[in-house]
Amino acid sequence: MAGRYYLETLGCPKNQVDSDKLRGTLGAEGYEVAEDVHDADLVVVNTCAFIEAARQESIDTVLYLAELRRPGARLVVTGCMAERYGDELATALPEVDLVAGFGVPVTLGATRLDGGRAGARRPSFDLLNLPRPPSAAPWAYVKVAEGCDRRCGFCAIPSFRGAQRSRPADAILDEVHALGPSVAEVVLVAQDLASWGLDRSAPDRRARPAGTPRPLIELVGQVADRVERVRLLYLYPSALDDGLVEAVIATGVPYFDLSLQHVSRPHVQRMRRWGDGERFLDRIAAIRAMAPDAALRSSFILGYPGETEDDHDLLLSFLAEARLDWAGFFTFSEEPGTYAAGPAAGERVPPELALERLRECSEVQDAITAEHGNALVGSKLRVLVDEPGRARSHHQAPEIDGLVHVPEELEVGAFHEVLVTGAAGPDLWAEALDAGVSP
Repeated sequence: MAGRYYLETLGCPKNQVDSDKLRGTLGAEGYEVAEDVHDADLVVVNTCAFIEAARQESIDTVLYLAELRRPGARLVVTGCMAERYGDELATALPEVDLVAGFGVPVTLGATRLDGGRAGARRPSFDLLNLPRPPSAAPWAYVKVAEGCDRRCGFCAIPSFRGAQRSRPADAILDEVHALGPSVAEVVLVAQDLASWGLDRSAPDRRARPAGTPRPLIELVGQVADRVERVRLLYLYPSALDDGLVEAVIATGVPYFDLSLQHVSRPHVQRMRRWGDGERFLDRIAAIRAMAPDAALRSSFILGYPGETEDDHDLLLSFLAEARLDWAGFFTFSEEPGTYAAGPAAGERVPPELALERLRECSEVQDAITAEHGNALVGSKLRVLVDEPGRARSHHQAPEIDGLVHVPEELEVGAFHEVLVTGAAGPDLWAEALDAGVSP
């Protein structure tokens, strides 16, 4: 045995997939999992660098684990912060033994080709193609692409994740199979999920013939043939055409995670994105016409440079009319190297004003989410039990939406028919109507 490792993951579901791949690699190298950091020979922190708050959480976590690790244990920092700030991070954190970017193994063991000589070149690899262990939960994220070709004004991801690189369909399907028969739900993720495959089939998007089905549509159908539930996260609104909407609905999981960010057209243009509130409302209405029980989620940035009171009022009105099931709100974080960090983006919004706008939006959305929950009381739902007493219907994505609280004796990993008996905030309470429905 090479030793024991402890892995801490921060950030989004895409980071969670990277950590799963790291677990598979560490296991192949002979490492075993340490349930407690005190028992680990190797401590790995998979960091997030999306916004300032995430970077601070990553640093705080590294320092905290540095204090907790036992004498002689190695501390490795990997993930987005390591890739974006490698040398700077290594200098600022002398407690860390290795800062390993995406193309650097997190151990100095079997993956090194240089015999361990200091300063020698380390082999590179692509996290997308690493093996992963079977999922311990009845659901799993599967990353279908890395990087992004879009250049949103606030986002630095393309600067350290690179251009979009879609995985071949057979590699994705092999990974779905490798997750094991106990996995009943697969959540497909990518920076720009709806554009999966376009870099392979039509690198120049303008050369893609009008009306050509998106490659993602076929992939969704192929995954749906292998697991009971398929869920899609992070859909750019301009890419959500009728064909893709129909493909999602056909899986039986009408869940739409729309990356809107704002609704005022001039402000969306300042963000270097597509769309406006009217177009978004039309798309949402069309989805609900095709699937009345569809669940819709989005996220919005408050305080992006140039945002006016009129822009903010439009967003409040949109939220009231769109009546999304779920929404996340974030204050603007200035990222070095992005368009929004330059003077052309617009006048800066004071942080305290951005926070006040966030609170106003959250108040509107929380009331709508609660109303959706109350409306489900007395209805029947088909839920997947993730762990004792905790389940989800198609309305709820794992880890980011609410839960359905169910009797603890219901079988984990099985589908059950339940009757909703209560609602509070984002969560529901339900009683079982059956002993279990096999996936």
